[in-house]
Amino acid sequence: MASSAIIGSSSNVQEMLDLEQNNHLNERARWVLDAPKPPGPWHELLDCVKENVLPHGNKFLSLRNQPGMKRAVSLLQGIFPVLGWCRNYKATKFKNDLLAGLTLASLSIPQSIGYATLAKLDPQYGLYTSVVPPLIYAIMGTSREIAIGPVAVVSLLLSSMIQKLEDPLANPISYRKLVLTATFFAGAFQAAFGLFRLGFLVDFLSHASIVGFMAGAAIVIGLQQLKGLIGITHFTNKTDIISVLKAVLKSVHHPWNPLNFILGCSFLSFILITRFLGRRNTKLFWLPAIAPLISVVLSTLIVYLTGADKHGVKIVKHINGGINPSSVHDLQFHGQNVGELARIGLILAVVALTEAIAVGRSIASMRGYHLDGNKEMVAMGFMNVIGSFTSCYVATGSFSRSAVNFSAGCESTVSNIVMAITVLISLQLFTSLLYYTPIAILASIILSALPGLIDLHEVQKIWKIDKLDFLACIGAFFGVLFASVEIGLLAAVTISFAKVIIISIRPGVECLGRLPGTDLFCDVNQYPVAVNTPGILIFRIKSALLCFANANFVRQRIMGWVIEENEHEESEEKAQGTIQLVVLDMSSLMNIDTSGIASLEELHKILASKGIQLAIANPRWKVIDKLRLAKFVDKIGGKVFLTVGEAIDACLNPKMATI
Repeated sequence: MASSAIIGSSSNVQEMLDLEQNNHLNERARWVLDAPKPPGPWHELLDCVKENVLPHGNKFLSLRNQPGMKRAVSLLQGIFPVLGWCRNYKATKFKNDLLAGLTLASLSIPQSIGYATLAKLDPQYGLYTSVVPPLIYAIMGTSREIAIGPVAVVSLLLSSMIQKLEDPLANPISYRKLVLTATFFAGAFQAAFGLFRLGFLVDFLSHASIVGFMAGAAIVIGLQQLKGLIGITHFTNKTDIISVLKAVLKSVHHPWNPLNFILGCSFLSFILITRFLGRRNTKLFWLPAIAPLISVVLSTLIVYLTGADKHGVKIVKHINGGINPSSVHDLQFHGQNVGELARIGLILAVVALTEAIAVGRSIASMRGYHLDGNKEMVAMGFMNVIGSFTSCYVATGSFSRSAVNFSAGCESTVSNIVMAITVLISLQLFTSLLYYTPIAILASIILSALPGLIDLHEVQKIWKIDKLDFLACIGAFFGVLFASVEIGLLAAVTISFAKVIIISIRPGVECLGRLPGTDLFCDVNQYPVAVNTPGILIFRIKSALLCFANANFVRQRIMGWVIEENEHEESEEKAQGTIQLVVLDMSSLMNIDTSGIASLEELHKILASKGIQLAIANPRWKVIDKLRLAKFVDKIGGKVFLTVGEAIDACLNPKMATI
């Protein structure tokens, strides 16, 4: 009798413990089911507008409680970052910025002239673009090291697209007007991206596609420079490699002067040697920076003293000097080409921002400060809009010149101001001295800057890490190389979007198991030590959205797994028989639509017909709200739990729940 009493007492204690545990699990499950209603779409839209349109998001509203002067200063500092750092600016910093700015100008002057010819504009327009945009950026930009001015890729992109609307040789004035108008549109789009926090549009060009695009553009630019290096008079306007090579081969059969080639290759070798020395010894950073300017000066003297221009050496000839002339009346906002110019401006805006923000963020991370992407977009937008009013074409941050600026020890954007003033002085005083500058030297300067655009190590890294990213990389590369710059960009964006669509339509479904000695449930393929609980299948959907595009695929994958596991259980003739419970871990699922809910309902019906229970664990806020509205929670008998472990403990007896 005593033993029976003890057994009965133990049974009562166990029942009390089980009841207490069930009450605890039910209480935790109510935390999920009784969550407040999530914010509606209108509330989310309003918050998004506040965050994106106001200068500092919701923080802007708190400024209303501050004094008027403090509020005005705060707003001005947000628009003009120069007002923030100039208060702590010291003479020692100016010394470093002066050296960096002068070094930058020595590289910028010859490169700007060369890039203007690449854009099929007169040389002075490259110099104009190195004056006004850097000054505007200096007071509005947030990067201390970015060097502003014309760059090779944007110059090529501009000429390749605008020349389809107007021939730069037959009608250079109309061509220039179209370039300036496209520059205005590019600046307007950039400013809009920043003001409305639309920076994600720049991310449409993935890192891999940028690497491939830059490499392809570098090769195309290099082939284009054969015209100046060899001294070809008639050359193709197309940018694909086949057309360019055909033009070069045709020119070989015509008389050509080898002096251009000899002069260009000699100074190209000189520039590359100085770059090699500068990399070997960081103290000689200034040597490769001034090498292009030295090449221009020496080659100009050689041509002037020897009269080589009379013996077939092609020279720059007259360059208009002086302050940037106004070009407000040159902008064309009417006519049949306005829509096409706006499209070109959008492409230029994205490409220019991508290059500038990429180099700015990389240097900022080395210096240990944050680069505000939206402010960068606003700054570059305004500098290009104002630049279009002052005879400048699209300017952005340069990889090579920014690296020189960084190596020279710049402290702030004052280095851009010093560079701009130096270029302006050169426009006023020294443009007449560039009359005898050989075209081959400008080609060699551009060619010397191209190796930095081809990153074979990064291509190899992309291949190792992600094959789909590599496909986007080579798609952009071959598109630029064999079709056109626009086709290359389109190929890169298309492949990147296709990758996102494939991942979203066919998301992975993980089968989870419990890690021994823990309450963690992980992918059994990633963790082979994870143990499956007999009679239970646990799945996690590897997607943020269960929608019309992927719901049926997910349902089929889960059912296929259940059928396969049942067949395996029956073949092994296990005592516990087939699957009794399927748990869906929804911790990764951020949202669900009606197609996703319908798919879950169908899954529940099929499982119920086979005598299998369905439970869900850790659903996110919007997901559980929609499941409640659709009455799906009631259909599965309220089997909604905070964790996978609690779902197992609540739905099965202790023997089935333990390993």
